[in-house]
This record gives sequence, structure tokens and C-alpha cells, in this order.
Amino acid sequence: MKYTKSLLYFLSILFFASCQKDDQKIDFTFLQLNDVYEIAPIQGGEFGGMARVETVHKELLQENPNTMLFMAGDFLNPSLLGTVKVEGERVRGKQMIEVMNAMNFDLVAFGNHEFDVSKEDLQKRLNESNFPWISANVKLKTKEAAIPFYKERNGEKHAVGETFIKEFSDADGTKIKVGFISVCIPSNPKEFVEYGNMFVKARASYAAIKDAVDVVFGLTHVKITNDKRIAKLLPNIPLIMGGHEHANSYDKVGNVIISKADANAKTVYVHRISYDKKTKKTVVKSELKEINRTINSDKNIGEIVYKWQSILTSKIKEIIQNPDEVIFKASTALDGRDAPIRSTQTNLGQVITKSMSFANNNEVDCALVNGGSIRIDDVLEGNITAVDIFRVLPYGGAILKVKLKGRLLKRVLDYGVLAAGTGAYLQRFNAEKIGEKWMIKNKELNSNKVYTVAFSDYLLKGFDIPFLSTKNKEVLNVIKPKETEISTDIRKSVIAYFKSL
Repeated sequence: MKYTKSLLYFLSILFFASCQKDDQKIDFTFLQLNDVYEIAPIQGGEFGGMARVETVHKELLQENPNTMLFMAGDFLNPSLLGTVKVEGERVRGKQMIEVMNAMNFDLVAFGNHEFDVSKEDLQKRLNESNFPWISANVKLKTKEAAIPFYKERNGEKHAVGETFIKEFSDADGTKIKVGFISVCIPSNPKEFVEYGNMFVKARASYAAIKDAVDVVFGLTHVKITNDKRIAKLLPNIPLIMGGHEHANSYDKVGNVIISKADANAKTVYVHRISYDKKTKKTVVKSELKEINRTINSDKNIGEIVYKWQSILTSKIKEIIQNPDEVIFKASTALDGRDAPIRSTQTNLGQVITKSMSFANNNEVDCALVNGGSIRIDDVLEGNITAVDIFRVLPYGGAILKVKLKGRLLKRVLDYGVLAAGTGAYLQRFNAEKIGEKWMIKNKELNSNKVYTVAFSDYLLKGFDIPFLSTKNKEVLNVIKPKETEISTDIRKSVIAYFKSL
């Protein structure tokens, strides 16, 4: 009897399924993230958090099983957690891979920050990842040739593809193949990376895949101007999911939509897409969704995040007691993005250098820090916590009070200007160039005068500015802070300065 009931149930399912006719139309959903460096919520817990994103992801899967989760580049670096050592080895994005594996990402693109980590660390992260990567224009340089990046499993190498294909089917039997292409901006030159021309490779990879699929989408990590050019080159792509800019945007070039969410999962893009096989038309309806406190955290992902945050908190508490304390509320966003911080004077750079002077009771003529030590590649706004300052300056370091000749100070300042676009560019306080003259505390720099300058200790090692080191005879005296002084760690100084405002 039990067998008969089961058979009847099975036959009834087959009957109703047979009554559903393939209407040649299918719906699917894309969930887009880009430029995510922090797995936990930011801005005092107000925004972001991968556990919250996973809640949205699961809701979309319930709404439509044909849902894909994407990362449009930049996730291995920079992050405060990435600088922490666990069992003698720096994390370098391992925490992000663990979280993304648990979230079942469907496809990720290379971003320029993936190449901040060493070749060896990048290979470890590739090997650890359970999700596919894609790129048409970045290759691994070897002694013999440039080859695709790869994952190595059980001694076998599996190459990262220039394109990717996903098959969808729905309840009435409609089936389609969806293709993806990807390129990355060549803004992070490394000895082990070869960048192909992103426009040539975008067009070539599209040509290689278009006849094998019903529709092609873009998953890129380039400047918006580059995305717009790609859209003009490939006008039949309905949607380019992009990254790199950090601020959400939604543009249209012809019929091509270009979308970018906010960095660190402050927002995500949800694209609900309909495709008609008869007309070959694609309709994309996009929703920018804020990830905030109103979204509950997924339990499984939350536990992984908690594990890593506990490691981070224990490390930070070695330096400061209350890492989660809100120390300042920024009504104006403080700009720590890589491009500006390495080429212009930003308000965050001013805060840091003012803090260096503040930590020395303002008994210095000026303060200088290399832009490359500011690693957040994001903006700070709203509630700023002590942890945020560690995100800005993950490597810490002491502030040194240095006496040096004016002519050497001028050489240093000139070098900093010429280094625009690199980590050697200097953020400054009380040092301003007006025309061809340098002004120190609003007075013209005197080459024969002895100045007292607050430097980050890294700068005195001669890495960014080769002639600036304790070996230079024009460096007359270097005063290191006492253990009881806040200037023993530049992050303590910034936190103290914020609290004083």
C-alpha cells in the first residue's frame, strides 16, 4: 500500500510537470560584491559584514535557486586581519577565503589588490579556494612564458579560465547558457604578473565565448572610464558588474548597464534578470541594497567571522585596551583610498600628520608620513572606532622626533612630490609648497636652519626615500619615544588626537 501511494505521488508529479510547457523564458539573479577587505561589520558595526551578506544570499536563493554570488575583485588585501600572524605566518587573506568558501561564491574576478600579497601567498589562497576565478588579461610570469594562474590540488594544476560558463534551467524546462568575461586594471605591477591589454582581451574573450552561450555578462575590476569603453566595444553585453571605485554607481552606455557597489559590503547590488530565448532579449532590474544592522547575521558565517575577529581583538589588545570604543564621529568622509593618499594631500593624511605633531606636544616644525603606510584603501565616515585606526595603519610603528638640516628637509619634501602615485608620496602637516617655495609653519624653508620633524619610523629606514636614514650626516639627532609615551605607536597617537577633538 505504501509503495502504491509513493508511485501515484511520483506519477502525479510527472503529469503536472508534463503539463508545464517550456515558455522559452527564464529568470535568474546575480548578487554582486566588490572591493571587500573586512569580513566583520565596519563603522562601529553599522554597515557591512559578510554574515549579513550571507543572509541576503540565502533569501535570494529561496526566491530563485538560479542565483549566483559574485566578487568583482579586491578581497585578499588590504585588511587589518591580513597583517596579523597566526602560528608564525601572516594571514594574508586566508580569512577571506575561508568565509567565501563557506558562502559558496559562484565566481570571482582578480582585482589589483590580489597582487599585493606575494606570489607564494597568492598561490596558497588560490589553492585554498573552492570557487572559480576568472581573468582574460592577467597571467602568471614564469621563466619560460606567461601562463594562466592556477589552483593546485593533489599535485594537479587547474588553470584559471579567461571565460566562464554557467547553465540555468527552470521548472518548465527552459535552459540557457550564460557566459562571463573579466579583465583587471594593470595598476599594480609585480614581477610575477603579466597584464594583457584589457580592451583587446575583453573583446577577444567575448568573441571566443559568444557563440557557445545565449548571453554574456562582464565581471570586471577596472576604472569606470575603462568599463564605459568596454561597453562601447561590446554593446551586446547587458550588464557589467564592476569594482575598483569603492563608491556605488549605476551607469548606462547604450544598452549596457555598469554597476558598482560600495566597498566593504556597505552595499551590494541585486540584479534580477529575465531572458527570452525567442527574442534573445535580456531585461535587468537592479537594486542597490544597504547591508546594515537591520539584517540578521547568518549563524554559520557569523561563527567563522567571530573566530577570526577574536584572533584580531587579542592582538590589538596587546596595544590598546578597548578596540571597539567609538573615538570620533566623522561627518565628512576621511579619504584613505590608495590613489588619492599616494598622490594628493587628503583630509585623512592631515589627521594622521597632525596626530604625529600632537603626540610630540606640537614641539615639531612639521610632520611627515609616507602614503604607502596608510593601507585602508577606503574612506572613514560616521562612527570611527579604535579598530578603524588599526585598519588605516595596520603596521603601526613609532613616531620619531628628528633634527635635520633644512637642505635635507627640502630634498625629502621634493622627493615626496616627485613620488606622486607611489607609496613614497608624503602626507604632510605644516609643510606646504607655494609656487617653487616650501613653507614650514608658514615661513619659507631655510636650507641652513636646523628643523625638528616628526617622522614615521619606517621613513628613517631609507626604503621609500633612499637618502633619508640615520646614516645621512645631515640627520643630526633622532629621538625615540619613551615606552610611556603615545608616540611609541602611531595608532595610539591618532586615537588620542581624535579623542582630544
